[in-house]
Amino acid sequence: MRNYPTIEDILEARERLKPHIKHTPLLRGEKMEKALGCQLYLKPETLQITGAFKIRGALNKSLSLSKEEIANGLIATSSGNHAQGLAYAARMLGVKAMLVLPVTTPAIKIANTRALGAEVILFDGDTAARWKRVREIAAENGYAVVHAFEDPLVMAGQGTIGCEILEDLGDVDTVIIPMGGGGLISGIATAIKETKPSVRVIGAEPALTPKYFHSRINKERTSLPLKNTVADGLRISVPGQNPYPIIEKYVDEIVLVEDEHIIAGMCMLARDAKLIAEPAAAIGIGALLAGAVKVRPDEKVCVVLTGGNWNLCDLAEIYQLVD
Repeated sequence: MRNYPTIEDILEARERLKPHIKHTPLLRGEKMEKALGCQLYLKPETLQITGAFKIRGALNKSLSLSKEEIANGLIATSSGNHAQGLAYAARMLGVKAMLVLPVTTPAIKIANTRALGAEVILFDGDTAARWKRVREIAAENGYAVVHAFEDPLVMAGQGTIGCEILEDLGDVDTVIIPMGGGGLISGIATAIKETKPSVRVIGAEPALTPKYFHSRINKERTSLPLKNTVADGLRISVPGQNPYPIIEKYVDEIVLVEDEHIIAGMCMLARDAKLIAEPAAAIGIGALLAGAVKVRPDEKVCVVLTGGNWNLCDLAEIYQLVD
């Protein structure tokens, strides 16, 4: 099978997912526009039933598998939102889900995953070690593995966000997308560039985990030491093998955002847009606040808000810190 999604894959995913997910609205962020210097539109994937965009890719992949392939169950590792998406897909299909999560996963993401009926294993190790354990468990039990960002059908599911943006805002100029493993931006960038190449696609990455930023400079996938960032959902040290060439082909620019600007973006979204966004979701607003993305006052900029699953007590501490 191909290791990348085509526009046809994304359009098929859109039809497959229509009965099961929300076509999230584009919300005009007028109160924020003066500070950010553009016409702002927010794509709140926080409103999905699992609180994040990951349900799109997890469900698209799961629905594409045969009954025989999923009979014993589904398995993956995740920083939390893919886990919830896959747990939801498994519950909908009536099969078992097992998720191997880092011990650092926010408690709300662990609780939400378990509440959807999945078995959760907390694992103390890096991404490579977690995936080794996932493959061992999958081989022992006959589980179907659903990778959070390497799988083309997962990327195609995430790409349906790009279709919705173009449908709702046909004259959009720029789309800003968070970058973790790279599956989200690969899917959205494919959908947008294959449909309307003039749209500028920008990836926003935490300054503490600048794997794609440095890979672009070095002209090859570059692994970096894993550092802690407030944006836990984007905390990955190695660029995805399959997303990397897609990003190099379709993403116009990659910008880095410091944690302080990510936090400021979270607070601005809560105060001015009345939206709760986890740090990873607020990075696009942080990029605009920091001036990392150059925009014009008349430029129509869409920022994808990827999820809102974060512990409320931690959110409260951040809001108090800034306000």
